[in-house]
Amino acid sequence: MLHELFTWLDTTYNVPGTGAVAFISTRTALAAVTSLLISLFVGKKIIHWLSKLQLREVIRDDIGLDSHLAKGETPTMGGVIIILAIVIPALLWMKMESVYSWLIVFVVLSLGIVGFIDDYIKVVKKDKSGLAGWFKIAGQVIVGLVVGAVLYFHPDFETFNSLSTVPFLKNVNIDYAYFGDTLGWMIYLGVAVFVITAVSNATNLTDGLDGLAAGTSAICGIVFAIFAYVSGRVDSSGYLDIIYLPGTGELTIFAASLIGACIGFLWYNTNPASVFMGDTGSLALGGAFGALGLMLHKELLLPFICGVFFFETLSVIVQTTYFKYTKRKYGEGRRVFLMTPIHHHYEKKGWPEQKIVVRFWIITVLLGILSLLTLKIR
Repeated sequence: MLHELFTWLDTTYNVPGTGAVAFISTRTALAAVTSLLISLFVGKKIIHWLSKLQLREVIRDDIGLDSHLAKGETPTMGGVIIILAIVIPALLWMKMESVYSWLIVFVVLSLGIVGFIDDYIKVVKKDKSGLAGWFKIAGQVIVGLVVGAVLYFHPDFETFNSLSTVPFLKNVNIDYAYFGDTLGWMIYLGVAVFVITAVSNATNLTDGLDGLAAGTSAICGIVFAIFAYVSGRVDSSGYLDIIYLPGTGELTIFAASLIGACIGFLWYNTNPASVFMGDTGSLALGGAFGALGLMLHKELLLPFICGVFFFETLSVIVQTTYFKYTKRKYGEGRRVFLMTPIHHHYEKKGWPEQKIVVRFWIITVLLGILSLLTLKIR
């Protein structure tokens, strides 16, 4: 919106400085600053409002983590701050004629609504089970189908719609069209649904310690911003010998909004947290990462970029599978970890919450660097 306004001012009245908005780098910086300011200043008002309404986190008292009981007074549903701080700058600074712009905003808002309903049922209706599992999955599946259908069938993407890059291998892509016209798009839609559902749920699982999900998401956002920028430029994509994706520069601006939103939210969410993002924020962030992976044809790289989310989910799967197996074989369930998701395992071992969070951030940085190295290590 503001991009169009500044472009009009530049072409019509030649107002000094307005031409700078034509550059993605300028709009990326403006989006990051706008997002940060919204999350810091509007966020403070929203936290006060959430506290006044007594929309507090539902803490289970049967998990053996006494340090978490004090968090029952902390307001939740703070994901509203993140969504506002992402969507408003994105709409202001992205080119809205871009399909990427509308699609990524659709993902954030849609899964944010699903998460909001879940939080509302838990916090307002006092039902700890929250939104029925099938309803949450249905929302994620619908979003995945929409994203997959647009990316596969929209004419803007017809030259590369069926491709998925393989990390660490030069000029090697998975081409879904290889499976035929019908089976190809059916497989791709299945992949899109799986990616959106898996990454959004994985991010949700990670949101269990103060600052963990927000800080990790900010780091992931930086990695996606770099991938979006180089993929959307003819020169850099040619130099790096990667798929040129016209228009993905707009996703750089979205990623900048996400980074600013998470950093601003982290101001209030760092230990001891003044607010929690809840499912409202975690599902929206996870959905955004899944969609970015699909849009940038980096879905196979998601376990590296979002590695902490991946290992958090893997720990739950391993724990559940092993417990069921041993219960069937020995008559009693046994555990691999003291508690899952895995960040709770380290809490049980006596690690301070801040140490766990910072070390998980460090791991995310290292995995992010490894992900970016795939641009050259092929």
